[in-house]
Amino acid sequence: MLMTPGPTAVPERVRAAMSQPIHNPDVQSEFATFYRSLTEELGEVFGTDDDIVILGGEGILGLEASLASILDGGEDVLCLANGLFGEWFEEFVELHGGVPISCSTTGTEPLDVETAKSLLASHDIEVATMVHCETPTGTLNDLSTILSLCAEEGVTTIVDAVSSLGGTPVPTEDIDICIGASQKCLSSPPGLTMLSVSDNAWDAIGETEQTSFYTSLAPWNDFGEQFPYTHLVSNLYALDESVALVREEGLEHVYERHDNAGELCRELGRELGLSTYAPTERCSPTVTAFEIEDGNARTVQRKLQNEHDIILATSLGDLEDNILRVGHMGTNADQDNVERTMSALDDVLSQ
Repeated sequence: MLMTPGPTAVPERVRAAMSQPIHNPDVQSEFATFYRSLTEELGEVFGTDDDIVILGGEGILGLEASLASILDGGEDVLCLANGLFGEWFEEFVELHGGVPISCSTTGTEPLDVETAKSLLASHDIEVATMVHCETPTGTLNDLSTILSLCAEEGVTTIVDAVSSLGGTPVPTEDIDICIGASQKCLSSPPGLTMLSVSDNAWDAIGETEQTSFYTSLAPWNDFGEQFPYTHLVSNLYALDESVALVREEGLEHVYERHDNAGELCRELGRELGLSTYAPTERCSPTVTAFEIEDGNARTVQRKLQNEHDIILATSLGDLEDNILRVGHMGTNADQDNVERTMSALDDVLSQ
């Protein structure tokens, strides 16, 4: 049983959708109609009227494409971080010629709004990056204040919502570029990244000299029926079915299911004497990160797989040996799955 925070288990209906005969997106206009219908439905999941773009590539393509499309050298970029993914934004900024202005705190603390406010006042910030759900630590960040500050200063905002989109509300209407991915809360196969792009972001992209094609969003603005490249047709069929499942269940019920799964996971963890890395009030409803004593996270991970056929994830970087992560996102946000997982974890920890 795959209980990792992405890729998640893919439902049978979604797997079956991939086996449909494919359209040729380069010559069949029906495919463009299908694609636009899918982006409209994704707009409901994003909760926005902004344009939706789907790129052929894993979620990290969305992160890089956002910056590659909007930076042409020398711009100050405010990079808010309380975890690895937030810090990795700085590397993309440097790679594409921007100047990262770091605003970092430790993983157990919220984003530093006061320092961000000071940096916005003291620097000519053009772009700001941040992460909604820091997956390695199971932390959900409150972005409302910093998004408001950025809007007041005319700063273009880029948000990594890869591990939260479709599992918990995302303040997309206040975000210029919001990034999701197929293999997380939507329980589709890996291979697609989805972005909402505001009019403000399109304006900024239009004013930027594009030095890339595949990692540029510019070709996806009003491209008509001629796609910039041959799209991942079967993956799009799967994503369409994943979105249909969400719409059939109802987005509010989907959010409630994720909330309940997260609360149950943490409650059962407390009964096992486990603490979450993130404070309870900032724990994500899509992934729980438990602290494992004595750096045994990978040992526990292996035993769970070998003895119970349940696959969990450890963390990344310096926390890899100290955190075990339960992914309760997408179809895995399910009470029975969480109970089975935590029962197996109890067995392994009791040995």
